[in-house]
Formats: sequence, C-alpha cells, structure tokens
Amino acid sequence: MTLDEFRGRFPVLRRRAWLDTSAAAPAATPVIEALRTALDDWETGDFSWIEWERTGYRTRGRLARMIGSGENSVALATSLSQAASLVARSLPRGRIVVGDREFRSNLFPWLQLERDGFEIVRVAQHDEIPTTAALIEAIAPDTILVAVSEVLTATGNRLDLEAVTKRARQCGARVFVNLTQSLGALRFDVSRVDADYVAVHGYKWLLCPRGCAWLYARPDRLAELEPLSPGWKSSEDPYREYFGGPLDLAGDARRLDASISQLPWIGADAALELLSLLDAAAIEKHSVGLAHRFRAGAIDRGHTPVAVERSSHIVVVDVDDPAGVERALQHHNVVASIRGTRFRVGFHGFNNTHDVDAALAALPNRRRAH
Repeated sequence: MTLDEFRGRFPVLRRRAWLDTSAAAPAATPVIEALRTALDDWETGDFSWIEWERTGYRTRGRLARMIGSGENSVALATSLSQAASLVARSLPRGRIVVGDREFRSNLFPWLQLERDGFEIVRVAQHDEIPTTAALIEAIAPDTILVAVSEVLTATGNRLDLEAVTKRARQCGARVFVNLTQSLGALRFDVSRVDADYVAVHGYKWLLCPRGCAWLYARPDRLAELEPLSPGWKSSEDPYREYFGGPLDLAGDARRLDASISQLPWIGADAALELLSLLDAAAIEKHSVGLAHRFRAGAIDRGHTPVAVERSSHIVVVDVDDPAGVERALQHHNVVASIRGTRFRVGFHGFNNTHDVDAALAALPNRRRAH
C-alpha cells in the first residue's frame, strides 16, 4: 500500500488536517468496518464470543512482528500503566531511574514502589527533556531498572535507546521502554535496542481503539514476571476448562494476559493489519520529514520550537498567543494540541505537506509583524 492509499483510509482527512495523533488517532475505515461488522453480528446474534477473543489474540503475533520479537514473549494488557505495574510488582527491591517529567503512566507505577522501600531516582531535565546523557549518568551499579519513553510527547524529544540500554547492561540493570508515542510512526527493533521490557498502548500511533496495549518481556526475564490478577485467561488452555483447580498458568507470556474487552481488540486487529501493509521505513522517513518541514516553517515565521537532542515525528512550538492560535487552527480545519503556551503537532504516514502548510498558516508570522 502506498502512503497516498493509506491516507485514503481516513475519512476525516477529507475535511481536516489531523495532527493530534499524539493524543488519539483518527479512525481508519478498516477499523470502523471491523467494529461495525461485530456490532451487527452482536445485534443479530450471529457471533461467537470465542472467535471475537481469538481475533484479539491474533494481535499478539502482529505486534511481535512489528518489533521483531517472538510471539510467545508478548502479553496483552489494557493500558501502559497496567503493563508497567506488572513489571514493577515483580522487581527485586532496589534503585529505579526514571525521568522526572515522564508521562504519568510511565512514572506513577514506579513512584508507588517508594513506600515499599525502593529508591526512585527522578532525573531532572532542562525544559522537560530527559536527555540520554542525563539518564546514563544516573544509572549506577545498584540500579535495577531504568524506565524511559522513546519519544516524550511534551517535547517530541527522541532518546538514544541503544546508548541507554548499553549503560544499563554495564550495571546489570533492566530497561523498560514505553513506545506509546512512537511505535507505528517510528520503527523499533527489540534485538537492536536489547530492552528487557517494551510496552505500548495502541490508541495513538498504532491506530487502535483505546484499551488495547501490549507488553513484551525478553525471554530470560519472562519467568520473573508474575500476573497482576491471574484468572482463567492465565491458564495454558483457557477454553478447555472453566472451573476448579489446579493453578495452571501458561508457560509463556500468555499467563500475564489481561482479560480483554472483545470489541476494542477486534478494532486493534484491523488496525495492525492495516499498518502491516505499509513499509515501516517509508512511514518513518515520511513522518519525520514532515516534522522537519514544519519545524523549519515555524522558525521561518519567527517561532521557537522546543529544543530536542534528537528530532522525531512530533514538534512542539512556544507561542505568544495560544488562544489566537487555537482560533486559527479551527479556521484552517486543523486538529492539533494547545497546552499552556505550547503548540504541538504530530505527523503519521497518512499526513502530507498540505497538512503541514495548514498548521503553519495557523501560526502568526512574527517576522512580518516585526
């Protein structure tokens, strides 16, 4: 599938420039069609709830192929915080390094461990950027885990994950990577990065309905993870027997599975199938290229993008008149984010240069005014 064909799968793009995938993705036609079919079947009674669940379980393999892992190392979760909490509750007591301004779903699960005697080192950042160098400096021999997001949505900064994991290996520390703001637009190879745990919520760049997340655990780390809430879905063959013991946990990541909400996962399967039809390298090159174009255009109009050590597909710009920019966005039919004095845009494979130009048109030309 070409990127133009991909763009054609998003009806909203006929009316609006959608640049707020950092908050939530627009609906793709294949996802909507899969959900509508399921709703119609539910209404008529022509459905199998077991087949619905198997559709959700199929995403395990789809996600594994996206990150280059084995299917048996991927568990299904309901959110990033649930995936992080599963890892947090299985750690030996020790020292955890995390960015001070991480998104709370990748911060609160670790902070909660303080009451259990863990030492939580919150790496201070300049202008909300957890630099690779600052994180590496904080990793000491007694560190048991480093928790990072590849891309921080507040700034668009992209960490050097390979450098972080290399330092963590030198100290014997585990690494937890949050890909919620990157996977789908940016490529990730777990064998190259060598992370112990990788988690991602799918309702942003993976184009899924909310409530679908995944947790990868490196095979040699899988045995130390215990289910947060073991239930009948944690068993080796959950559909063979529903009642009575003994405790029969699956031998792979399936024992960590949450009990999934069926309908969102039907949409998730369609979303990941859609992404599988595209060249991941082409998506990344295109998305980052659009971000560069926007950044250069914002500078040309006299605005200052938030500084980053490595750029990504997300750009944040400081603005003097956020209310005015918000009105201009509405006028130009652009969906983007204004938080405080910061204007954020994010680019996926379905965006194009017209979307960039529409967003730039919402920025006042400060150079002309001067």
